Amino acid sequence: MNLVEKILARASGRDSVEPGEIVVAKVDRLIMHDLSGYLTSQVYEKRVNVPIPDPERAVMVFDHHFAPPTEQQADVLQHNRRWARKHGLKLYDCGNGNLHHAVVRNGHIKPGMIVVGSDSHTPVHGTMGALAVALGNDSHAGTVLPYGKAWFKVPETTRVHLEGTPKPGVTPRDIALWLVGRIGEGALNYRAVEFGGPYVRALSFWDRWLFPLLCVDLGAKCSFVEPDEVTEAFVRTLPGGDAGLLVHGDGEEAAQVLRFDVGEVDPTVACPPTVGNVKPVAEVAGTPVQYAELGGHGGGRLEDFRAAAEVLAGHKVHPDTRFHLVPSSREVFAEAAREGLVLALHEAGATWFPPSTGSNQAYNMGAMASDETMISTHARNFPGRNGSPDASMYLASSATVAASAVAGVIASSVHTGGKA
Repeated sequence: MNLVEKILARASGRDSVEPGEIVVAKVDRLIMHDLSGYLTSQVYEKRVNVPIPDPERAVMVFDHHFAPPTEQQADVLQHNRRWARKHGLKLYDCGNGNLHHAVVRNGHIKPGMIVVGSDSHTPVHGTMGALAVALGNDSHAGTVLPYGKAWFKVPETTRVHLEGTPKPGVTPRDIALWLVGRIGEGALNYRAVEFGGPYVRALSFWDRWLFPLLCVDLGAKCSFVEPDEVTEAFVRTLPGGDAGLLVHGDGEEAAQVLRFDVGEVDPTVACPPTVGNVKPVAEVAGTPVQYAELGGHGGGRLEDFRAAAEVLAGHKVHPDTRFHLVPSSREVFAEAAREGLVLALHEAGATWFPPSTGSNQAYNMGAMASDETMISTHARNFPGRNGSPDASMYLASSATVAASAVAGVIASSVHTGGKA
């Protein structure tokens, strides 16, 4: 059995499971942001309305309404605070970071866990060697909170094997976006996707993170990286510091294996209207951008701010572009401050925002007019995602975003005058 199958077998009290079987399994962690927490609470209080028997199972992070601009949004947060206090749920209030980074940084995700959340990017926790899937809010209220369980159909597994040496200037984010275009949006419907191979093994934890993050765009149910010494070393840096229920697959071949040479990849950008519409940066270089942002589930890492500081050294943000920086967690902001990145990027003309999910859906920032364009490290670029449905959103690596902020147009290098 592979990692996903072993986790499902353990959690359902079975010796083994097979793809296609349906099992009822114990859920170790439920994660909610302020929007999903509000919807879950409404259903729970109206239809279940009993004390939550195992409240430590659930964690809520306020990351969308991180500075509510209206009374209605403030009321949502107040409702969530009261609900969390009533049931003893763990709550991280505004300014703690975006949901997925905050729960990892605070030690709530361990290898071998089953993690559920309504956010579509919940499968990113497969980077930790967990089985992480997105479930609807009604499932949270109806089965996970009162019973600590959920049902799962055991998925078939596709292994994405990455090898080769990237070209200069090509980052893991470029390769992750390129893969969505090569494999195809929705092509791996309800499958478990394992990212492996020598290229993945050589990556740091936070660079590996960028691959399971995009599994939802492939149509997959979940995604994972087989735990190894990189996983274990990272877990030891977290509160609690133990490796949890560390699970390893048996190394058997997946039902489907897709092999790719990362040496084929150029600096890449996902163009409107979907994540799978990927092109080399060179094909869209020179497109004016009014916003550049490092943030979201795919950005706001310390690695992103380091890359931006390197790109902006000796340069200033273009006067026609706003460069927004959104740390993924309080820990990342503190580390960036200690390294001098906060001051360096501030003096270069960038603007820092509170640790959160940033301009995701423009709840608190980043709303665009119909004729504006943003390039960012976010995970989504659908029409209307950030303001007007006629505005344009491009997704790229932190280096490309930073270079574009300096050039005022999409660019992969500040030395090219806007030409990649």
